Amino acid sequence: MQKINLTLTLPEVNQILDALGNLPYAQVYELVATVQQQAQGQLGLASVPEERHG
Repeated sequence: MQKINLTLTLPEVNQILDALGNLPYAQVYELVATVQQQAQGQLGLASVPEERHG
């Protein structure tokens, strides 16, 4: 599968994760895990804190 690289700010990534969180878990859990794993690797964090609004 062909891959692409995106450059996003942390708030943008959190917004994407929030939007994915509104979809059925079975459809998005692998994508959410991939985004979190890549973000953790780039930020050098053990885990990415989830930012919630409202």
